[in-house]
Amino acid sequence: MKALHRVLMIFAALSLGLLFMFPMWKIYLKAPQYPEGLEMHIWVNKIAGSSEGILQNFNILNHYIGMAPIHADSFAELKFMPYVVIFFMITGVIVALIGKRNLAGAWAGLLMGAGAAGILDFYLWLVKFGTNLSPEAPIKVPGMTYIPPLLGHKTLLNFEALSLPALGSAGIMLAIVFSVLAFYLSYRASKKELVNKPVHTAA
Repeated sequence: MKALHRVLMIFAALSLGLLFMFPMWKIYLKAPQYPEGLEMHIWVNKIAGSSEGILQNFNILNHYIGMAPIHADSFAELKFMPYVVIFFMITGVIVALIGKRNLAGAWAGLLMGAGAAGILDFYLWLVKFGTNLSPEAPIKVPGMTYIPPLLGHKTLLNFEALSLPALGSAGIMLAIVFSVLAFYLSYRASKKELVNKPVHTAA
């Protein structure tokens, strides 16, 4: 890998730092009780509201429809995900220093796999909270579930839910783009060098 490719790999690794600076995902909820709307932020290591008391209001609404309260302690993933991100950041820099194209490709592939696993895990969270309802809920609608959307808008009774990636997720996308670009440019450069390599023939 040339210097440019190594720099791209370092950018890829450092881009993941955005996950510690901004939320990964946002869920907006609008209800008659809260016409101004509620905004929940999902970070790499915690769950919080856009302001103090927002998460408590989410849990008040959840109580009425029988959903379990949302607390960061309920999600074991939030305890080890920061270490996964740090692992990718450190190994990304190591790959850049070693300068092996195949390692850059493997790093990018592993990161994409981890991202896909994270999205699947997030969806399973939503299904779990939206379907495991308390039979003693004040509001009970036979056959009704309250699975928030993984991405986009969804109407749940008189609730309007909107789920969107936040700025922290851009760190993952940038890391994938930079690492794939480093791999591709390095591959293209090696092919070009091979084509331009002089052929020595016997006298």
